Amino acid sequence: MSEDSGRRNLRMPDDTEQFAIVTEMLGKNRVRLRCNDGEERMGRIPGRMRKRIWIRRDDIVLCEPWDWQDEKADIEWRYDGSAQDQLRREGHINV
Repeated sequence: MSEDSGRRNLRMPDDTEQFAIVTEMLGKNRVRLRCNDGEERMGRIPGRMRKRIWIRRDDIVLCEPWDWQDEKADIEWRYDGSAQDQLRREGHINV
């Protein structure tokens, strides 16, 4: 069985989104993110995700930086464990 047999098609970032790693939980639905472009941002967990998807430290997420405040971003998607392993293996995560 080859290593590629477990590959799944994952949601990839569009033009305004990027990969990020959660480095710290700040409370009040806020997290500290280290983004793929090398920037540290404060991430906001939107209401549609608050009680449905639990985000923890060291999770890989998709975030969309704000147009008007580049040091902040909204979290758009959280990858599960196997998807995180696949993203690292394929070289998409460089932070």
